Formats: sequence, structure tokens, C-alpha cells
Amino acid sequence: MEKFYCNFGLNPESEDQLTQEGMQITGTDQNGETRMLELPAHPFFLGTLFVPQARSVTGNPHPLILEFCRAAALNG
Repeated sequence: MEKFYCNFGLNPESEDQLTQEGMQITGTDQNGETRMLELPAHPFFLGTLFVPQARSVTGNPHPLILEFCRAAALNG
């Protein structure tokens, strides 16, 4: 569960095209609207409407920030 603070979103008309090209919708809101997309074939590719760095603090990074750093170290 993540909070998001914007009115932006994925145009529902684009969902089919994106998923046909390999993107996966991996997060939705209470209305079923897309809030997170990932590209599984890529070492680390995702788009979110929430802001993971806002919950990160020294010594306790948000899991997405931590995984981004791990992917960068492995694939850099």
C-alpha cells in the first residue's frame, strides 16, 4: 500500500498496447486504475505514481530504492 498525491494516471486506452509490448501492470488503486508498471525483461524498469523516496530514511530505505541500488550495482 502506497499513497500518491497526484491526479495523473495511465490512459486506459494505452493499457493494451503497453501490455502487448511486454509491460506488466503490477499496481492499481482501489478503483482498478493503473498506478505501477514494470518491464520484467529489464533488470530494473518501473513506473509509479507514488514517490518511494518520500518514505526512505537513512538506515531504512524504501524497498524500491534498495532494489534499484542493487540492480544498478549488478548491472552498472
